[in-house]
Amino acid sequence: MKLFYRLFFSHLLVVLIAEAAVYVLVEFFAPRFFAEHVARMVHMVQMMGMGPMMSESLRVDLENGLSATLTSALWVSLPLSALIAAGTAYAVSRRLARTANLLAAGSRRMASGDYRLRLPVEGRDELAELAGHFNDLAAALERVEQSRVELIGNVAHELRTPLAALQGYAEAAADGVMPPEAVARAINREVAAMRRLVEDLSLVSRVEAGAVELELAAHDAGELLRAAFARFESAFASKGVRLRLELPEARLPPVRADAGRVEQVLANLLANALRHTPAGGEAVLRLEPHGAFARVCVRDTGPGIPEAYRQRVFERFFRLDAARSRGSGGSGVGLTVSKGLVEAMGGQIELRSPPRGGAEFCFTLPFAKA
Repeated sequence: MKLFYRLFFSHLLVVLIAEAAVYVLVEFFAPRFFAEHVARMVHMVQMMGMGPMMSESLRVDLENGLSATLTSALWVSLPLSALIAAGTAYAVSRRLARTANLLAAGSRRMASGDYRLRLPVEGRDELAELAGHFNDLAAALERVEQSRVELIGNVAHELRTPLAALQGYAEAAADGVMPPEAVARAINREVAAMRRLVEDLSLVSRVEAGAVELELAAHDAGELLRAAFARFESAFASKGVRLRLELPEARLPPVRADAGRVEQVLANLLANALRHTPAGGEAVLRLEPHGAFARVCVRDTGPGIPEAYRQRVFERFFRLDAARSRGSGGSGVGLTVSKGLVEAMGGQIELRSPPRGGAEFCFTLPFAKA
């Protein structure tokens, strides 16, 4: 039997049992209560000097009239109340069955790989909450599926270029167009690019799974920034971009972090700033206190990031310009790795919009407890 009919008949049965109980109880108790009331009225009649025969006749007539009237009223009201109860049971059962059927249909479509279905959320009760949770689950699975498809496509795209180059070099070596030494160097270069891609993918998977290993200790955040500044200063200068380091006048307490992972995050952010800042521009590496955290910011004067893409910059393989190659655009996982590493160390990373244009990435690191 379908769920709707089970719900409908179960609701209707409960109502009918309740009506039968009401009928029996009323027929049992009402005459007793009324007899006590009539006895009081008879006593009042006798006190007024009217004869006992008249009092007894009045009592019998009232009791018979009550019984007949009450029975008639019950027989008339019971079918009407049953009809009203049936309508109510129908409405409630239909809503419950409709939600259950929608959940069943949605789960079947999700099991087949279709995550686009969304249930209507009606009301504010538990059924509406259940439909909302189902929609949240479907949306999450849709994002996961979309991410999986994009990951496969991106990996295939990233591998296509070095594989095509390897094939070209092999054909050139076979035809004698290139000397063996040049072919070997070119092949090593393409293999190194593929190795970097594999290492990036491996690191992303560990970061997203929360399985990255950290060596947390107390470190001077200022010293970490000075090391990153010294590492990138010449690269910025060779491109004609000024790199400035801004540290607070008062020395901040040490932060609890993994120095190697902080260096990796800074390298990703500074490399992005260098890549997108034109010659004659400026980039700033800044350290400042932020409550119980030290906040590190990397700001550039490049073209900035449009509002429509700011929520996606931390997605793996996301690039503003999808046509960029790995040589000029990186692997597209640097910000994803940075976000995972910062959060694993107890901080947060965000993209901010400087008032004078460009882009500014800031992340926090917790101060080490005494």
